[in-house]
Amino acid sequence: MSRDQAISTSAGYADNGRFLADLTRRVAVATESQNPARRADCQRYLDGIMEDFARIGFAGEVIDNPDPAGGPLLIARRQEGDDLPTLLVYGHGDVVAGMEGAWSNGRDPWRVSVEGERIYGRGTADNKGQHTIVMLALEAVLETRGSLGYNVVALIETSEETGSAGLHQVCAEHRDRLTADWLIASDGPRLAKDAVTLDGGTRGTVDFDLVCDLRAGAHHSGNWGGLIANPAVILANAIASLITATGRINVRAIVPAAVPPTVSVALGRIDLVAEEGGPAFDPWWGEPGLSQAERVFGWTALEVLAMTAGTPAQPINAIPPRASARLQIRYTVDSDPKRFMPAIRAHLDENGFANVAVVPKSTELDWGATRLDPEHPLMRWAAESVRRTTGAEPTILPNAGGSLPNDCFAEVLGIPTIWVPHSYSGCSQHAPDEHLLRPLVAEGLAVMAGLFWDLGTDGRPGRPGYGKTTTEG
Repeated sequence: MSRDQAISTSAGYADNGRFLADLTRRVAVATESQNPARRADCQRYLDGIMEDFARIGFAGEVIDNPDPAGGPLLIARRQEGDDLPTLLVYGHGDVVAGMEGAWSNGRDPWRVSVEGERIYGRGTADNKGQHTIVMLALEAVLETRGSLGYNVVALIETSEETGSAGLHQVCAEHRDRLTADWLIASDGPRLAKDAVTLDGGTRGTVDFDLVCDLRAGAHHSGNWGGLIANPAVILANAIASLITATGRINVRAIVPAAVPPTVSVALGRIDLVAEEGGPAFDPWWGEPGLSQAERVFGWTALEVLAMTAGTPAQPINAIPPRASARLQIRYTVDSDPKRFMPAIRAHLDENGFANVAVVPKSTELDWGATRLDPEHPLMRWAAESVRRTTGAEPTILPNAGGSLPNDCFAEVLGIPTIWVPHSYSGCSQHAPDEHLLRPLVAEGLAVMAGLFWDLGTDGRPGRPGYGKTTTEG
């Protein structure tokens, strides 16, 4: 019975066919959450996951989503002792559209195919492959030690790709079943392909539209050009008032006062490098005086996601009556999202754009921002576990640049959280040819087995209260 044996067993699943067998079964279930016709497939997927959990001593059930917009969820628990701490693991079984026919070399999105180091299939990276790694690592520790030394509760949802409808309510209503001492989960990409990443949280998101709607219909540009206002021009200038041509945000109420010192120190250890095949960084873009890492992990980003006026696919000689744009704010815990829309509205009014409406995407805030301090005992413990397993320093991010429903766990349940992603930025998630890399699967299985082994020892971090997770949103 040894840590090395558990790690070897877990990593061996990458080569002996076990990981591929489990993943193949799961990818074959077309759990497209954006397609209501696939709701039964989401149920079938969770039924299969429950059977797999039951084989390693979990008991639980698939529950209906309290929000009719969301799919079912699974809550399963392995209870080893009432006096033992509890680990919460999370994953999502839903995927984006399969995009059949758009994959290279005739690949079927619902069939796993291995080509060199790449494992192709919809959900391989996001998120079926990643929670398969988590499940197999738990199994390897159980096979080696016979017990974990702590309790585990698993929460698998099927609505993450459409915004995790109902998840906040489920966490609140089932708090007694889900409350734990730690969350360790896997989703998203590593910061760099060749180094394990530990994310302590995520940035939050708020989407909104800017709309300039001036009149009922379009009017001939020859007869009316120069006489009537053009909503596209007004909208372009309104956006330009919000953010400069070099990416500095002018609405200072939506940016942090500063990057916290411990966050700045942690991000100072990171040298961002563009992945092969990805875009080159624009060092002149963004908040002046910040490093590239601080801009993406420690600051607010205001992005224009889409704009439209008239009929772009077939322009006509007419001044359009209406123009609109979808904008998005990615923010850290250092900013209050409840202030964002009033601040945008006030800025536009002050700059002469009262005829541009600010329309929030919904009445609810999107996924809130969370952060685990880089010096939090859970983060320090996890980093040491990874160093012991791999012999290398992990990349520590107080929060990832992207977003996940981590506020459900950090805020609603009050749990310190660590995310250990096993994909990389070139994995094509949400696109044709989504894939995992086999070396990252093997290393991920080893890393997770090491973490889950170490949680069952005297060196594990203490119960909640020994540190605090910072949340907002």
